[in-house]
Amino acid sequence: MKNIINSIIALLLMLYAALSAVSCEKFIETDFPNNQLATEQVFEDEKTADAALAGLYSGLWTSSVISGTTDGSGALLGNYTDDITCVFTSAGNGILDIYHNQPLATNATVSQVWTTAYQQVYMANSIIEGVEKSKSLSVSAKSRIKGEAMLVRSLIYYYLYQMYGEIPYTTTTDYVYNSTLSRIPKNEFLPRLEADISEAVNLLPSAYRNAERIYINKAAGLVLQAKMKMMLGRWQETEALCQTIIQNADYVFQNDPSKVFQKTGKHIIWQLKPKNNTDPTSEAVLYNFVGAPTSFILNPDLISSFSATDLRRQNYFTPVLFGSQTNYKQTKYKITTATNTTEYSIIYRLEDVCLMLAEALTMQNKTTQAVPFINQTRQRAGLTPLSTSISQAQAMEEIKNERRKEFFAEHGSRFIDLKRWGQLDLLQPVKPNWKATNQYLPLPQKEMLLNSHLTPQNDGY
Repeated sequence: MKNIINSIIALLLMLYAALSAVSCEKFIETDFPNNQLATEQVFEDEKTADAALAGLYSGLWTSSVISGTTDGSGALLGNYTDDITCVFTSAGNGILDIYHNQPLATNATVSQVWTTAYQQVYMANSIIEGVEKSKSLSVSAKSRIKGEAMLVRSLIYYYLYQMYGEIPYTTTTDYVYNSTLSRIPKNEFLPRLEADISEAVNLLPSAYRNAERIYINKAAGLVLQAKMKMMLGRWQETEALCQTIIQNADYVFQNDPSKVFQKTGKHIIWQLKPKNNTDPTSEAVLYNFVGAPTSFILNPDLISSFSATDLRRQNYFTPVLFGSQTNYKQTKYKITTATNTTEYSIIYRLEDVCLMLAEALTMQNKTTQAVPFINQTRQRAGLTPLSTSISQAQAMEEIKNERRKEFFAEHGSRFIDLKRWGQLDLLQPVKPNWKATNQYLPLPQKEMLLNSHLTPQNDGY
């Protein structure tokens, strides 16, 4: 059995690596043999099916919209907004053009994000199809595995929509169908995505299948569902979903700011484990520098938003002196060498849920109820708690401030928040090239050449 599982994982990783070298459209136009993924052998029991899922999770860690790499949304969208300043002197991957808000349809990173995302959508669909066809998996195993794959697919679609606007949507591995996919209008796409997330949440168990919370469970699904409701402006539903998570005794707010990014915290809802034991997180490596910065520094405008007494100054970033200049590096994750035993890459944490709940309450003019949830991150940071008598407008402003300071460079939070608030134009003073059309990235040119159904290109490109 162990050899079968190892073979499946190796096969999936090799398939993923091979696909990374080709475009998404070329991939989905290729008729891969059915026995490469969705076979009776892979889905004959829970262990081998979980091995298939392991390949999908491995891809999320290595390169995806939620990875800690340059093409993950943390770096990509942090660099695109005002979280991060790019200091590359030149960058063949196009990341420097993204920092200057001048990405072209030929930008390599823009293309990489799209291609990798649709490869992972295909892999998720393969797992879902395999589970549905299986005659030997138990009902509970089918539900859980399908739920995990569906939520991964939904998460990828959520980010693709945030970054590219209207996009193709598919739930099949049928290469003929996929080769002519069109972008679908948001009034069709969003209900489909919403329904998928809801189905995944209903399928997922509350219990984790690993104590380290490295796999999706129902609470992780509820977080994505709440984010979807927020995007749609459904505040009462957002409130109910967030309350469900907060009232769950499995999750406890972390009051020590020095322990927020340690893997054992009960505030963690979902995190990704590094590929190898003791590997540092990708984020720790990406943002680390000594002396002269070589890739990214934290944006001075972000640094100036923190008061001198805010404990996040000590715990979330570090000054680095080079000559007469002080630059700041993100140090949410501390360990940069292969000695890591305490940190995984956190995707969802309770602080996000608390501030989402505060926003949902504030938008319903329940300010008195919202303020305690704003105060949780403020007081942990050593700041004076807000009065519950502040106005709705003041509460909303404080939520915006807290979200910026708490989640900078985490999974595109700043970009998504500003878009939800209709305030992307606030980037203009800090990012002089910012234009209204920058709310979306361009669709990759090579994908549009391969599939004429992807037209039209996004405005401004």
